[in-house]
Amino acid sequence: MRSAERSAPWKILVEVTTRIFDPVHRGPISTGTKVGEHQGRLASLDVDVTTQGSAAADPAPADASRAGPPQYARNLGGNYDIILALFCGLLLISNICATKAIAFPLPATLPLFGNLIITDGGAFLFPLTYVLGDVLAEVYGMKRTRRAIVMGFVLAALASVTFLVVSVSPPAPDWPNQEAWRAVLGFVPRIVIASLCGYLAGQFLNAYVLVKIKQYTKEKVLWARLIGSTVVGELADTAVFCTIAFGGILSTDNLIRYTVTGYVYKVLVEVIFLPVTYAVIRAVKKREPNYA
Repeated sequence: MRSAERSAPWKILVEVTTRIFDPVHRGPISTGTKVGEHQGRLASLDVDVTTQGSAAADPAPADASRAGPPQYARNLGGNYDIILALFCGLLLISNICATKAIAFPLPATLPLFGNLIITDGGAFLFPLTYVLGDVLAEVYGMKRTRRAIVMGFVLAALASVTFLVVSVSPPAPDWPNQEAWRAVLGFVPRIVIASLCGYLAGQFLNAYVLVKIKQYTKEKVLWARLIGSTVVGELADTAVFCTIAFGGILSTDNLIRYTVTGYVYKVLVEVIFLPVTYAVIRAVKKREPNYA
């Protein structure tokens, strides 16, 4: 009984300290032997403690652009799921469209390009995957962007394997489009490997560079993060894909022209879409209540 009486003041001291330095755990002080006698004394103290605790818990917001780690959304919300779905969808559509080579004639002969701009059907939508990749890296950080990149890779690989299985499956007797299907969606190992390797190299470098720049710039100069990451990511993507897919097939001149055209075009799309990317990032950040 005496040991309980002696320990009561220490219990009160611990609880008072907890109230001051950890306001989240405020609550009624537990009663026990001799402890209940001090409850009245602490009632008046609790007012001051609560005020002090609130001040400690809610300090004046600091300028996030000057100090502290970069800000990211701490929990996954519905916005992440939507962006992830769009990211993977655009990737799959672009991979299918990329099976068609496209040549746009130029009104005049230009150095390096000649009189044709050579690209593929994936050029229409694939640059948008880098826009969404920038949104993911800027708002959600490297870990969650990595999840999206891996998910896109798995789906792209699954699509390629599925096209292979469908291509080698025997067609129905009255279905005359087997060769057309095989020509468009048939499994070409070299193209598939080039696409997947280019995608991984480009997207990971894009996200890595953006996150690294954000460590130094915080919330400032968003344009530098967006353009800088795209310049590096698109260079890796285009160079890896073109080299693996068409090295030794196209002539050296056409390979260089194809690579440079694709790279310049993708970077220009990112620059042109910069206002849109700004607006999307701003909207997503506002809809993430735990962005900090």
